Amino acid sequence: MNNNKTIYKKTPLGKIPGDWDVKHFEDVTDIDKESLNGSTSKDYEFDYISLSDVDSDDFKIETTKQVFVTAPSRARRIVKKGDILMATVRPNLQGFSLIRDDVKNLIASTGFAVITTKKCNNEFLYQYLFSSGISKQLYQLLVGSNYPAINSSDVRKLKIPLPPLPEQKTIARLLSTWDEASSKTQALIGQKEVLKKWLMQNLLTGKKRLKGFSGEWKKYSYEKLLKVVKRTVEWNDDELYHLISVRRRSGGIFFRDTLYGHQIKVKDLRTVHEGDFLFSKMQILHGASALVTKEFAGSKISGSYIAVVSRDPNILNMEYFNYASQLKYFYHQTYISSYGVHIEKMTFDFEIFLSLETRLPSFDEQTAIARVLQSADNEIQLIRTKTEKLKEQKKGLMQVLLTGKKRVKIM
Repeated sequence: MNNNKTIYKKTPLGKIPGDWDVKHFEDVTDIDKESLNGSTSKDYEFDYISLSDVDSDDFKIETTKQVFVTAPSRARRIVKKGDILMATVRPNLQGFSLIRDDVKNLIASTGFAVITTKKCNNEFLYQYLFSSGISKQLYQLLVGSNYPAINSSDVRKLKIPLPPLPEQKTIARLLSTWDEASSKTQALIGQKEVLKKWLMQNLLTGKKRLKGFSGEWKKYSYEKLLKVVKRTVEWNDDELYHLISVRRRSGGIFFRDTLYGHQIKVKDLRTVHEGDFLFSKMQILHGASALVTKEFAGSKISGSYIAVVSRDPNILNMEYFNYASQLKYFYHQTYISSYGVHIEKMTFDFEIFLSLETRLPSFDEQTAIARVLQSADNEIQLIRTKTEKLKEQKKGLMQVLLTGKKRVKIM
């Protein structure tokens, strides 16, 4: 960092160094510079990007092949290497992407603005799109709107604080270092998750056995394994209740809300303990079931959940059962235990589910398998924690580098 004394000036974006300028995007970029038009050949084939092809968590792009004559009317924007794609529908959520690789015949829908830099560094502009400065501007554009979207004209009017070009490049290079580190940890998480999935598919079905285990697995009906528990809450309108829910796709438990008794209309809550296993009656077909961990012990569930424990703790290890509940076979069993004409409105019949069967290894083998899978989870969580730290570090750097509060030595 450069510790030389910097003179600052006031601007619509706040204080910035005296040798920086505030520019509108239209001053330093071209927006939607090139588009397909009526002269485009009907047989023109291209890779098409629509908002539905974007993973909004990290803007991973999947494309589909299209031919101009049958392509959606929204397929218009021509995208080239170095361009920045900016979602104009829910821009703060859908995100942004810089096209770093060579591309050919890449077309984006009108749900994006294609930004081509001409008087600023594209990496610097890309980094600024993730800053609080751009978030505030987008919020001001979207506030009060019934439809969370902006248009190309709005994008042109966005403002950016710009240092001299050499400083832009240096700042972008520094921030990209954190992006590269995050990408590596994300890739490692992906590898670990693939390994865990392989372990689950093999260890939980008996296709692979852990060293020292070889006995036959036994069949049990769920009725022999599970016991329903109902710990009814003694109601108090002045008591604060911590309410929990279960995510779909075996996503675990989360705190849904904290409310006083008088704020809750349906006064039917139950207390959960560590080790309870929860079924969501309404969402079980989407994988909404999970084991209650220590963090959520003492929390409350509504009557739309079924809580169970092991009927015989010497036969069923509930941590093992929690992992087994994430298999496709278990999902299928919850499906055939439900009735209705539409998956979103089907009703779970727990009594039918209890009549179904599963195969179990010995309690000791269940425990050993659960430990292996828990170890895999712990490794993944450690890497996720490291990734979050990297993101926080980058966020701190952005706050000082993209506003000029800290200056960099030109590289």
